[in-house]
Amino acid sequence: MSNATDTFAACLRGLDVPGQVVEFSTEVPTAAAAAEQLGCEVGAIANSLVFTADDEPLLIIASGAHRVDTRHVARLLGTGRIRRATPEFVQAATGQPVGGVGPVGHPRPIRTVVDRMLADHPVVWAGAGTKHAMFPTTFEELVRITGGLPAEVEKP
Repeated sequence: MSNATDTFAACLRGLDVPGQVVEFSTEVPTAAAAAEQLGCEVGAIANSLVFTADDEPLLIIASGAHRVDTRHVARLLGTGRIRRATPEFVQAATGQPVGGVGPVGHPRPIRTVVDRMLADHPVVWAGAGTKHAMFPTTFEELVRITGGLPAEVEKP
């Protein structure tokens, strides 16, 4: 395992997450690439997407089958406009690269929303801090380890 993957795996152990980090020989920076590599539905991929809301980072963990409706989420959270973060902002806020952001392991806690549609899958796969690694988890565990708000991220 790489140093970044080792560090992420240690973070998961500290949170009592039983799932083991899986490293791939190629990058899996998109939900489609990850689903193909894992042999699962794209909806079972938990995309960790970083946005800015009121100049603060906002992590939305969305099913790979969904597009985030930022206006809907802004209304839900009572924030100003939500914008996609730049790669530099993502790296600074999470310590992880775009395409490899995990739900945890960031320098400081990030306000998080977890897509309720991930609950439809008994196992979901989330990024593990690099573009080459993921780990199995559940919707409930994502909510627990992130302190995230379960919500619909697509406009109903």
